[in-house]
Amino acid sequence: MDDATNDIRLREGSSIAQRLVMSGFAAAVALCFTPGLFTHDTLEVIISVVALLLGAAFVGGIMLAPAVVWIITPNEILIGQQRPFGKLRTRIVTRDDITGLQVPGSKRAKARFHLAFTLASGERLTSPPISDVTHVRETVARIAEQFGVPNVEAPVNPLDASNPEMHLGEPLEPFSARDIRIVALIAVAMCAVPYAYKLWRGLSPGPIDIMLLPIGAIAAFAVHKYANLVTGAFWIVRQGDIRVERLWGDGKPCTDYIEGRDVKTIMVERRGRSEDEHCIVVIRTHSGQRFRSPRIGSRLEARAVGAEIVRRLGIAPENDRI
Repeated sequence: MDDATNDIRLREGSSIAQRLVMSGFAAAVALCFTPGLFTHDTLEVIISVVALLLGAAFVGGIMLAPAVVWIITPNEILIGQQRPFGKLRTRIVTRDDITGLQVPGSKRAKARFHLAFTLASGERLTSPPISDVTHVRETVARIAEQFGVPNVEAPVNPLDASNPEMHLGEPLEPFSARDIRIVALIAVAMCAVPYAYKLWRGLSPGPIDIMLLPIGAIAAFAVHKYANLVTGAFWIVRQGDIRVERLWGDGKPCTDYIEGRDVKTIMVERRGRSEDEHCIVVIRTHSGQRFRSPRIGSRLEARAVGAEIVRRLGIAPENDRI
């Protein structure tokens, strides 16, 4: 979102570089099935053909997906849409055309919101996501006022700067003892299957089959002892500090507090293949600890959250790498 000229700009669509990386990865995976085309096994040939067709469709979908830009001014909305190697298509929606506004959330990301305008013709236009997720209510109220849309319901946004507490992630609950036992038994069973299969066939178990048995026992012990460590963290960002809630392996809660004077660096990192979905805020303290937030969303969304954390904690400018 850009307020430099009192306009609100919303963008959606990956850059050419991101498209090339994702397309290259999909093409490499699809090409791994190429040797199956040169075999005499009908099933392998079918699998290879299907994999190549799916890979080609995935690459085509990535490369042909349009980039969309909305520029919301006080009197109209300018919509631009362009596909790679295609012409720019524009559309103007005037203030008088708009009769309703809703702010639906995203099914994939809890704190991602779109503007859904209802036009006088009955058409419904959905915008790209609001990038500044910390000022969604303010943005929606401003747009509703300038277009004269009444009764717009304020979205429930756990990351909004108007909240006394910003919540990143979900409150943690330990896994039940029953679930842990089931996973531990599965780990033992998977490692014991090769050994049992050899005995069932009347064959002598090999060194690998025998070695898998203690590995299964170790895996079961690790699941029983440390399963709750994978539940992640729950951040509560308040004025002056961050409460970080985690679980020990046995399910007992563990709480840390981060204050502005403790922060050595704060930055945004990507945890996954895509910058549109898997960016987080990372805080490193002077004591050497590193705290990674729950997944936030795109880089723009994570930067907005990071900027609000910097403001609430009063982090020094030299430590801010957002």
